[in-house]
Amino acid sequence: MCKGIRALTVLIVTLGFAWALEAKVPTGTMAGIVVDAHGKPVAGATVTMQTSDAAHPYATHTDANGHFEFVRYATGQYDLRAYSKGNFSEWVKRISIRSGKTTDVTLHMPPAADESVEVTK
Repeated sequence: MCKGIRALTVLIVTLGFAWALEAKVPTGTMAGIVVDAHGKPVAGATVTMQTSDAAHPYATHTDANGHFEFVRYATGQYDLRAYSKGNFSEWVKRISIRSGKTTDVTLHMPPAADESVEVTK
């Protein structure tokens, strides 16, 4: 009985210590929208976010309205780009995630190879 209580106490203290360590890591959110060459939202695009040293890539997909979100990531500098239907957006570099904040980003897809864009003056 005493060994069981001691083991339970050790487990509770260990879990509490792990929770306290996790709680001290500052995190924030990166969110935004992917739009096409005409400014319309792109549903189902893959958005890649990676640390600016390219060591840690993460990916998510846009929803039906072109929105994406990376929640509770460590603060720091990240690079983002989107992929949809064979096209990549340009990398958006060194975007900061700040503790407790949401950083908003718009990623612009280039025109598709079989699409033209009208330029007006």
